[in-house]
Amino acid sequence: MHLINTSLDDLATHGGSDRNVILQKKVGQHRELLLGLARKYIWWLSAEESLDFPARVIAQVMNIGVFSDVGLLVAALGEDCLVIVLQQADAGQFSGRSWHYWHYRLGLATTDGVPPLPIRHIPDAI
Repeated sequence: MHLINTSLDDLATHGGSDRNVILQKKVGQHRELLLGLARKYIWWLSAEESLDFPARVIAQVMNIGVFSDVGLLVAALGEDCLVIVLQQADAGQFSGRSWHYWHYRLGLATTDGVPPLPIRHIPDAI
């Protein structure tokens, strides 16, 4: 796995802003690809609007993308960006099947398995 001037251990210890800088750099370099993928996989926003949330576009392709689109995404952005998206995923962005696949595919699974899917916490009513 190749990483942009960092390692997985560094990514694990850095805050979200460092990860977002890495992600934004790659997104800027591959804007046209992401626009095309957004047109295909983000149906509730325009492609331009969806690039305000590039991690959502990437997660959507990782979750429901066809093999060729996923291959384009990996080749363009690199596995390091996919790791960032997976580790910052919101509840509902990945199916259980995709969640497990990507943890194993990116080498993030441990001997204990895969971390649980993110869950949405709803605060108690007042």
